Amino acid sequence: MHRHRDLCERAVDALEIAAGLEAHGVTDRTAARFRHRDVFSLAEELYARVPRGAGTPTRTGPDPAAGTRLGVWALAACAPGAVAALATAGLALATGTLRLVVGALGALGLAAALLLAARRGPLRATARGTAAPLWTLGLLGYAAVGDGFLDQVLTGGPDTAPALVTVLDGPAEGGWAFDTGPLLALALSVAPAAWCARLFAAGARRRLAASRGLDDFAAGTRPLLLGTVALHLAALTGLLALTGFHPGALALGTLLLVARLLAVHGFPDVASGALAAACAAEALALSCVLTARLPGFEALGTPVRALVDLAGPAAVPTLICGGAALALLVHATGALSRASAHAGTRPPA
Repeated sequence: MHRHRDLCERAVDALEIAAGLEAHGVTDRTAARFRHRDVFSLAEELYARVPRGAGTPTRTGPDPAAGTRLGVWALAACAPGAVAALATAGLALATGTLRLVVGALGALGLAAALLLAARRGPLRATARGTAAPLWTLGLLGYAAVGDGFLDQVLTGGPDTAPALVTVLDGPAEGGWAFDTGPLLALALSVAPAAWCARLFAAGARRRLAASRGLDDFAAGTRPLLLGTVALHLAALTGLLALTGFHPGALALGTLLLVARLLAVHGFPDVASGALAAACAAEALALSCVLTARLPGFEALGTPVRALVDLAGPAAVPTLICGGAALALLVHATGALSRASAHAGTRPPA
């Protein structure tokens, strides 16, 4: 009680104490030394015996502002999809210089909407100071223009004139393709991602309340995480079927969801590192192909060229983002199955 008094005084319930004890290395075996069957039982006694401070919030009933908060984060989650849909429609209707203006405004609006969604509701992470937004924008940029640019480089382009014609007047023969389908699907998937994050947080909190041991909690949380990712995969697959299926966008959407879940639950550095690695790998693939056009460096582009010849330009982001998403998911099944990862969460409003 003396060692963990600060934790017990700030906690709003015994579950938060249990999560905090686990974060400090207390296990069920440690709890047995204090004549308790597990950490949860020990936390209940600590919660009962340590008085809370006068300023500690308590859960006495429904929050009257819950409905307002729910509406705010729902609007924030839908904003990226709405902005992307308007920008796509504008690009389809505009021509010439107006098309360039619409594209620039759409990109700025989408960036602002994504930033708003990341700061509201279940996708909000309290940690600051990571470069995750920068890496995310880089990955989204590759999803929009990377395949077309890679294809042009491998076939001897891109030439300045056709590329400029493509931007101003739409796709032209031999031009540099700008694919809005993946971006539109990913933007629309922000809302399902927010609901999935909400379901995961609520399910983990229920597991925390029902579990009678750390191992029991971990065993129940792992399938919950995998089910959450699978649910989002299904939603994103449906959206991509409507906007034009792209396997790289599916892999990227999975990577972004798992990274965001880790950031929300206290692992922002790991999430940012995975996004940075994927962004660097895509940049490296393009750099190798460009360098291979110089005399004597042809071998650098051989791996990427072989992959593209085998499965097309989309194979590059699919392999990179899919590999990063799988590695991050393996890490998340361990990190997010710990009670301490949910110490600061509250049941969603």
